[in-house]
Amino acid sequence: MLKITMKDGAVREAEAGISIQDFVKQVSNSLAKKVLAAKVDGETKDLTTVLDKDCKVEFLTFDDEDGRWALRHTASHILAQAVKRLYKDANVRLAIGPAIENGFYYDFDIDRQLTEADLADIEKEMKKIVKENLKLERKEVSREEALKFFEEKGETYKVELINDLPESEKITMYTQGEFTDLCAGPHVVSTGKVKALKLMSIAGAYWRGDEHNKMLQRIYGTAFEKQADLDAYLHMLEEAKKRDHRKLGKQLDLFSLHEEGPGFPFFHPNGMVVRNELINYWRDVHRRYGYQEIKTPIILNRQLWETSGHWDHYKENMYFTKIDGEDYAIKPMNCPGGMLVYNSKQHSYRDLPLRLGELGLVHRHEKSGELHGLFRVRNFTQDDAHLFVTPDQVEEEIQHTIDLFDEVYNTFGLTYVAELSTRPDDSMGTDEDWELATNGLRKALEHRGLDYIVNEGDGAFYGPKIDFHLKDSIGRTWQCGTIQYDMQMPEKFNLTYVGEDGEKHRPIMLHRVVYGSIERFIGILIENYAGAFPTWLAPVQARILPITDKQADYAYELRKKMFDLGLRIEVDDRSEKIGKKIRESQMLKTPYSLVVGDQEMADGTVAVRKYGEQQSETMKVEDFIAYLQEQIATKAKKF
Repeated sequence: MLKITMKDGAVREAEAGISIQDFVKQVSNSLAKKVLAAKVDGETKDLTTVLDKDCKVEFLTFDDEDGRWALRHTASHILAQAVKRLYKDANVRLAIGPAIENGFYYDFDIDRQLTEADLADIEKEMKKIVKENLKLERKEVSREEALKFFEEKGETYKVELINDLPESEKITMYTQGEFTDLCAGPHVVSTGKVKALKLMSIAGAYWRGDEHNKMLQRIYGTAFEKQADLDAYLHMLEEAKKRDHRKLGKQLDLFSLHEEGPGFPFFHPNGMVVRNELINYWRDVHRRYGYQEIKTPIILNRQLWETSGHWDHYKENMYFTKIDGEDYAIKPMNCPGGMLVYNSKQHSYRDLPLRLGELGLVHRHEKSGELHGLFRVRNFTQDDAHLFVTPDQVEEEIQHTIDLFDEVYNTFGLTYVAELSTRPDDSMGTDEDWELATNGLRKALEHRGLDYIVNEGDGAFYGPKIDFHLKDSIGRTWQCGTIQYDMQMPEKFNLTYVGEDGEKHRPIMLHRVVYGSIERFIGILIENYAGAFPTWLAPVQARILPITDKQADYAYELRKKMFDLGLRIEVDDRSEKIGKKIRESQMLKTPYSLVVGDQEMADGTVAVRKYGEQQSETMKVEDFIAYLQEQIATKAKKF
């Protein structure tokens, strides 16, 4: 009998040689219907895998990332099988077909140009394969057997993949019905598990991502366990299209991108209002939380970047120049400059924690194909801060930082999920340093009672980190805030403080950002609010709409009165019908449209129409001003 340790620590016994599928049935028949794959001693496996030794087993459902990947990986095989069935005369050669975030794809070399119109036929055939409920059978084969099989079928890409595998690599093939593919797995037990699928698009893709190789045809799709979940996802995508920050940025005249500077955004007056309000709020919050603001140069010499480790670990993402024959780099990060500020004078333990914040402009080289609106740019302002603390202040300072994060994200109505990222392969420092730093972050999260997931190997090269993934109004997540635990740079820059004992000690440094990139955060907010910013952020907070020319003077008097109080007000005095003015004000996402006619002019009132509403409310001008000021002062999330 085997001893099987479950995720909750419970130990169950099972006969040696039992499959995971049969084992989960022993645990719970209802659970067996949901389980798609399992982790055995941390490695994801098919449910057909046989258990032959004591081990830890974790069942994976569609709610688990690895469970979703197993189902979507199977969907990619169903896609390849459908294409093979439909286009027998088009000499279909298979490349690769992995699961990806939110879906899957498969690359084909095919003597036919596929179009969007073909997707319906392929999807129909895929659904037939799902109904056939074909079992996926895994077979481990020798290199010679695999090569012979795929050579006979003319699958040149599979042959190349096999030849590139290390001699020691196990080679496995998966078969479903008449279709067999080279694949490491894992997969779900049968095609019938893929109950809801949708093909999304066709694109070109170079074999192995190399532009010198042949261009293949890539079909993207997604798959879910339930049709209702697929429908919800497709609805979210439609909502995302409407909220595209690039489209809204142009419509609302917020920013633009130009060929003269790819990846370098230009902010227009409306965009600068949003940007400056975010910065003003940032400064207010940080003042209250005990931060001091600094500013460091954007170009610093090579020696600095070699000391920080960026020259060796981040060089491919940096821009360089020469000054007086010496190598310089444009900063990709603010931290080395912060080290120099700290080291400009001797500090005492009484100075710590020392919180230095910086709205620092950084430049990072991104490939042109990866640039995307404000989300992926080549220069951005990072709302950085570097916290210098004693070892016994670390946890309290992390909690203080998360308090700040909670306040900021709540202001925008955003919730988050925390993620602990551990040591990457390319890193600096000793095992002991990394263990101490990682445990410090883990304890802070656990003492706070904050749920988190672990992202193995995704830490910064100088230390582990906690990332904060924000959830927006349509359910998407965005990685923004981060807290990074760094014991490397204080060592490299020889940072010290004088302790109570009169001796010099090494501080620990925490890096952290709240917005992350101000540019990217603006893009996120545009999409989160669908361009309809809350009043305190809106470029124009109210638009006065006179019905005729007779009310124009009254409208401008109102504007001056409100403008002098610091409100952002515009007048639309065009000779257009009032209905058109209202519609256009709504299209510009103006929080309040103020209609004024003869009656309003006589009574000292305005007819107030909130964004997105059909009815108006007549208010005294003074009452509306007070209401607007309260909306701004409280940073109200809704109009």
